Amino acid sequence: MNFERKIFNLKYNFLLLTFLVIAVSLAVTDFLISTKVTAIAHDNLQTKVIEIADITANTPVVIDALAGGRKDDQKALQEFTEKISAISGVRFITVMDMQKIRKTHPDSTKLGLYYQNHDGDVAFEGEVRTSIDNGSLGRSLRAFVPVYASDGRQVGVVLVGVMLDEVDAAVAKARQNLLFGSFCGLLVGILGALFLANHIKKFTFGLEPFAMAKILEERNAILASIREGAIAIDEHENITMVNKAAHQLFEETKICPNLIGRKVEDVVPNSRMKNVLQTGMAELDQEQNLHGRTILTNRTPIIVNNQIVGVVATFRDKSEMCKLAEKLVDLKIYAEALRAQTHEFMNKLHVIVGLTYLENYTQLKEYISQIAHKYQTEVGAVAKIIRDPVLAGFLLGKLSLARESGVKMQLSEECIVPDLHDAEIVHDIITIVGNLVNNALDALKKVKKKEIYLKIVTENDVLKIEIRDTGEGIEQEKRQEIYQSTYSTKGRNRGFGLYITKCSVERWGGTIKVISEKGTGTTFYVNLPYKCEERFFD
Repeated sequence: MNFERKIFNLKYNFLLLTFLVIAVSLAVTDFLISTKVTAIAHDNLQTKVIEIADITANTPVVIDALAGGRKDDQKALQEFTEKISAISGVRFITVMDMQKIRKTHPDSTKLGLYYQNHDGDVAFEGEVRTSIDNGSLGRSLRAFVPVYASDGRQVGVVLVGVMLDEVDAAVAKARQNLLFGSFCGLLVGILGALFLANHIKKFTFGLEPFAMAKILEERNAILASIREGAIAIDEHENITMVNKAAHQLFEETKICPNLIGRKVEDVVPNSRMKNVLQTGMAELDQEQNLHGRTILTNRTPIIVNNQIVGVVATFRDKSEMCKLAEKLVDLKIYAEALRAQTHEFMNKLHVIVGLTYLENYTQLKEYISQIAHKYQTEVGAVAKIIRDPVLAGFLLGKLSLARESGVKMQLSEECIVPDLHDAEIVHDIITIVGNLVNNALDALKKVKKKEIYLKIVTENDVLKIEIRDTGEGIEQEKRQEIYQSTYSTKGRNRGFGLYITKCSVERWGGTIKVISEKGTGTTFYVNLPYKCEERFFD
């Protein structure tokens, strides 16, 4: 991990990349420009020496000295060329007659000597010539210009030269300016990269690229692994994220699979995500029709720096949620039944232990006989009318729970339930009866007369369930709301019991009806179509 951080550190990555890009660019530029600068410097110096040679060749002092040949003219000529050389900055100016005899020279020992090089031969034939050659002072850039007398005849040649080290110095000076500019550009680029890196890190919350990549991979893995569908939109209502579960649900409902970047209202017109984006108010546990399929959805605004930047909606098929809720409710029902039986058993056990401790064995024997007789009577009565062992055991638990709550629970003598041989119908009957009995127990908490009447019969391939209590009753205006999810008069996060009950009834194509009057109690009637194989009892 440390190795990755060292390599992929955003700041150093920007600096290194900027340095390499600018350095390579400047190196290439320096190479190309240096070649051009060298050529320009060479051309400029060549033009300069030609101009100086031409000016010198057309000066009367030079013409008269070469045409007249007087000794005092040659002395003046030497002084003149030295002065011109000093003013113009050239290394030397040599004036020669037509016999290639030097009339002037920076080195006085060379005066009067023959010029042996042949690079200026064409100049003695009347042409201007430039060359690079070795002379008595070293390797130099030279210009040869013929000198003409007033009568038009050529009387000599002027040789003007600059040493090549001066040419190199001029090129080096030009390159120094280029290198200085390159260094300044490199420094500005590095500072800019440093500023840009820090600016980018502010938007990435200080995360390095490898950390962002890891977070993105984890995010995608999490979204792909959850069973709930999830879809997100940005502030422009464009879809930005759809996880695997949402894709699968959309495919099943014939919604176009290419969703990213599209307007959410074009895909799911009744999503209400646009409304959440505008109001900033979350909508939780809402039912929505998705092309004929009912889903339960939560829509929550995405808020960053107190600004709504999008909305995320999670959803799941309502039937799946019903099954999950039923399982939870069933577990609660079973747990309550077991708790009631356990509590009742512990109370009886405490009595037995107390009588044993007091060594009152006669009363102990009578108490145990009474319990056994009562238990056998109750079990026998339930087993006689409820042939299904699972349902019978469940009802025995509910009878114990009712006794513990101080409620008289009575099974109708008309109850006739055969062995159903179908785990699903037994499961749903337990869910329905368990929820309705629990509601009845809650309704009896504040009344004096605490009675519950339960009847389960099979008639004409219909399972009929009737549960009546002597509670406070349900108001007329609330009877249509009691089956809605989360509706409850008992507080928050309640109200799923009757909703699950209705789901279980509807799954079998049955009906549920409630009759209630305020102050007199409530009766629920449930009819479940089911063809029973066993119809008669011994």
